[in-house]
Amino acid sequence: MKIAAVDVGTNSTRLMVAQVSLEGKVRPVLTDLQTTRLGQGIQGGRLVPVAMDRTLAVIAEFVQRAQRAGAQKIVLAATSAVRDADNRKSFAAMVRSATGLELEVLSGSMEARLSYQGVTNALGDVRDALVIDIGGGSTEFIWRSAGETRFVSTKAGAVRMTEGGYESGQIKNAIGNTLRKIQLDNPGEVIGVGGTVTTLAAMAQEMHDYCPEKIHGFRLTRDTIDNLFLLLSSLTIDERIQLPGLQPQRADIIPAGACILSTILHGLAQDSILVSEADILYGLILEVAYRARGMSQ
Repeated sequence: MKIAAVDVGTNSTRLMVAQVSLEGKVRPVLTDLQTTRLGQGIQGGRLVPVAMDRTLAVIAEFVQRAQRAGAQKIVLAATSAVRDADNRKSFAAMVRSATGLELEVLSGSMEARLSYQGVTNALGDVRDALVIDIGGGSTEFIWRSAGETRFVSTKAGAVRMTEGGYESGQIKNAIGNTLRKIQLDNPGEVIGVGGTVTTLAAMAQEMHDYCPEKIHGFRLTRDTIDNLFLLLSSLTIDERIQLPGLQPQRADIIPAGACILSTILHGLAQDSILVSEADILYGLILEVAYRARGMSQ
């Protein structure tokens, strides 16, 4: 079955069209990412018209490309920026009018669960691991405790922290209670997904051309993250753009993302994080496949 998913995030809108085998393995055949910054002005609590318009144009384009690629089913899902916006219903109606498809606005716990599902599909048995997903508007934490999967979504994302002018102490306060809760369960491996983590992995390897195969499974050390954070904080946006591995559109928000990741690893006394390319897009596609086949997860 060929399925497409569009992830409408706070910073970027992403497309994946993938073939899903009967065994539930996801094989991407088409991917794309456009920085649409839907979360522009996120502190104001409403999606601003210019951000909605540019995001809507990309969503419509992605739906057309998915249809041309032969996707039998297409799912559109929105995360933190839309979830927290007072005018989310208006934006969902705009998406429906432009594409004929419903926009699913994911709860924080559903966003976390789908990210976890995507990671486990790609990496296998990670039952003792903590999965973190640093997005533009929020950071999700997923881990196992007493045989149950736990999910926490915090309003600490790279765009939100940047626009709010949050410094390291404020970021620590925003996620401190969650980190203390996680420590009680003593998770093993820490696995990271999302644009902040993959970008820092690309920067650590000084990639001039992004290579997913070199990102997936890469181990990013805490010392490297700390050094990148110090470097990024010392540079202007124009200077950051020159750094290998950093997408120009992410140059303004990457220091906040690096600070969030550093705070997490220091707070949990972890020396490194394992990077996964598989994330919520994989989870969304699997969710659609399971529904279509009447299977339980």
